[in-house]
Amino acid sequence: MNRLRLRAEGFTLIELLVVIAIIGILAAIAIPQFATYRRRGYGSQVKSDMRNVATAEEAYFVNANTYLSEATEINTQLPGYNKSADVTITAAGTETTFLLTGTHSKCNSSNVWTFASTTGAIGSPGGGCTSP
Repeated sequence: MNRLRLRAEGFTLIELLVVIAIIGILAAIAIPQFATYRRRGYGSQVKSDMRNVATAEEAYFVNANTYLSEATEINTQLPGYNKSADVTITAAGTETTFLLTGTHSKCNSSNVWTFASTTGAIGSPGGGCTSP
């Protein structure tokens, strides 16, 4: 009976070390995945803004029979377009077509997305967004 009373309650050092090792392994797997998800989110934000600009450009075309082609005009004159904080979109084009290029400030400067009004498709960088 004395033996049962002498045994201390709690975890041993080995048990605590095993738990810390398991947490470390899980963190080593989760942190790179989290960074990948963030980069993918940046790309999605650019694509979303580009779709919004394209829709606003088409709405502007209905009223004016021309597309806006200057970046300053896009930010101020397109109705229904609300610019995201970290996304920069520029436009180039003619009266009947336009080409949008978009970047994200948290992506590498070589990551540029494009949208052509002739195809209606968004072209993205090969590997997606890479960190600066």
